[in-house]
Amino acid sequence: MSQSTVQRPIKAVKDTPPPVRHRGHRRKKKEAPQQFRGLVSPHTLTTRRGKIVYWTVLTLVVVGFTLAFVFPLYWMVTGAMKSPEELATIPPTFFPQELNWGVWAEAWDLLDLGLFLQNTLVYAAGAWFFTLTFDVAAAYALSKLRPMFGKVVLALILSTLMIPPMVILLPAYLSAVELPVFGWSLLNTPWAIWLPAAANGFFIFLLKRFFDSIPRELLEAAQIDGASPMRILWSVVLPVSRPILGVVSILAVVNVWKDFVWPLLVLPDSEKMSISVGISSLSAQMPQNVLIAALFIASIPAIVVFLVFQRSIMAGLTAGSLKG
Repeated sequence: MSQSTVQRPIKAVKDTPPPVRHRGHRRKKKEAPQQFRGLVSPHTLTTRRGKIVYWTVLTLVVVGFTLAFVFPLYWMVTGAMKSPEELATIPPTFFPQELNWGVWAEAWDLLDLGLFLQNTLVYAAGAWFFTLTFDVAAAYALSKLRPMFGKVVLALILSTLMIPPMVILLPAYLSAVELPVFGWSLLNTPWAIWLPAAANGFFIFLLKRFFDSIPRELLEAAQIDGASPMRILWSVVLPVSRPILGVVSILAVVNVWKDFVWPLLVLPDSEKMSISVGISSLSAQMPQNVLIAALFIASIPAIVVFLVFQRSIMAGLTAGSLKG
């Protein structure tokens, strides 16, 4: 008798479908806690105590720095209107007992400030012109024309910034006494101020860094139109470089205006002296209050230039790229 094999029905295994997720259902990732670096966290500044401490410290810092910079100017103005006897009193008075308004006209006449200011204005204007002419050309050549050994020339220019000015003072003076190759004497001439002012490695480096940020597509488009390198410099590069040109112009004028040692050496003639040298040469013969008044009058142009163009200075120094 044969055994019959009993076949049991095999149940079909149905695949269980994956759980349906709604579109809006997503696993929320754990966000890492934000780390704040600083002395005071933003949460602390939102509290009442944090706000009081913050504004107190900010006010003290701003007022302290303001007084540190403004107090010398206040001391010059009030000191000029004091009498010589009041200036010599100890402890000094912070406000003059009697206001002497005539000291300003006295300082203008006795020290001949009109002549010295005129001389200094001529020196500053010439230094500004030659600085922009030569430094802009040098920076443009190193940045866009890229001549042979351009990097070597730039390295040599930057190396001059590492040399203290007092080290090159004697060689520069000997060059002014007898100009190499030509043998001319630059003493008591504006050229003794103009030529050294134009040879400024810092200005060349500053201009080159700005010219490097100008998109090369602008120059290539001008070249396609048939513009020469000089035309590109005048019509393309200079119009977009106004911020840095303003900074270089202001620094060039202020450097000449406040310089003392170099004009003292190369301008010994009393009719050719700058404002700083002229006041120093006559200081021994003048009362103390008249001398202080002359110093304040001499500092007015530099103060006005800074107050008027301070935004241009910051914009030019921080400008490093163009958005096209």
